[in-house]
Amino acid sequence: MLSQVVELIEAKRHFAITSHIRPDGDGLGSSLGLYWLLRALSKDPEVIMRDAVPHAYRKLAGAETVRVTPTVAQPYDAVFVIECSDITRPGLGDLDKQLVVNIDHHATTSLFGQINWIDSTASAVGEMIYNLCKAIGVRPTREIAECVYTALITDTGSFHYSNTTERTFKVASELVRAGVKPAKIAQAVYSNYPWSKLDLMREVLSTVRHDPTGRVAWLRQTVEMQERAGASDEDADGFVNFPMSVGDVEAVAFLKESAPGIYRTSLRSKGEVNVARIAELFGGGGHRNAAGCTLTGAWDEAERTIVGLLINAVEHNNLDTSVPPDNGHAPRASVNEPARADNEEHDVINAA
Repeated sequence: MLSQVVELIEAKRHFAITSHIRPDGDGLGSSLGLYWLLRALSKDPEVIMRDAVPHAYRKLAGAETVRVTPTVAQPYDAVFVIECSDITRPGLGDLDKQLVVNIDHHATTSLFGQINWIDSTASAVGEMIYNLCKAIGVRPTREIAECVYTALITDTGSFHYSNTTERTFKVASELVRAGVKPAKIAQAVYSNYPWSKLDLMREVLSTVRHDPTGRVAWLRQTVEMQERAGASDEDADGFVNFPMSVGDVEAVAFLKESAPGIYRTSLRSKGEVNVARIAELFGGGGHRNAAGCTLTGAWDEAERTIVGLLINAVEHNNLDTSVPPDNGHAPRASVNEPARADNEEHDVINAA
């Protein structure tokens, strides 16, 4: 609960902050926003991540202070875990030996912390960090505001997604009043791509296919494509959204091969098509219109399974997302590891 988080911060001093592997705009923006909030209270915070700060977020205030490490090597008064479905998602060793504070806005999160502050009505964890500022009496500084605003725009697709609410705009307005320059943030996040991203995009978009109705589309990325482009994992962020821009399309699957037979899968939808329910079948999750999971098996088999589920969801308005319509059997792709949308949910190419 928020009140428990406030009490902990007031009583303690030495904190670590982390988020999921391959951190996204909400994970990093919220982590750094919390970092600056704690600094404003004269606390001693540190942001630690398993993976390096992605290119799109290296201009965030405090990004240079993020320490990349495989383990939580020292004792802290508490470790804040931002936007993670379970305690394994940060990818940090010995995290379970710490006092963990779980802060998330996904309803699919497990209550893995000693303290759990979950608000599924928030558009982003960044919105929750803003609420924490108010609750603890900290006026957002420019640094806090820029980090939290980055979290908001990336997790709402620049206010395009269905999780955008009246409250989201009120928070954004307060952040602008605190010193945020929206054009500056948009430039840093959306107009700062390396050429490798475009080289990879060219190959991936050539794989786009759709069903006969044009309502379901899918695309894939192989390890070989990424190697030819000299691209990083983050360069694929946002590719899933291109088919969604087609007027007739209601659902999209993007399968990214991370190793032979292992596919990190991003799902998107419009309206009432609930892709989070589909992702949950494979140990993933997310939001109704943006989710993710990990599949294993042969390319065509995994693709056929997830596409069948999307077609079923679109045709039957999610009355049954447990059985692919083509064979009457349970999903054939298996779970590789618990994986939620996390950084795939709200990729930074949206609404550039």
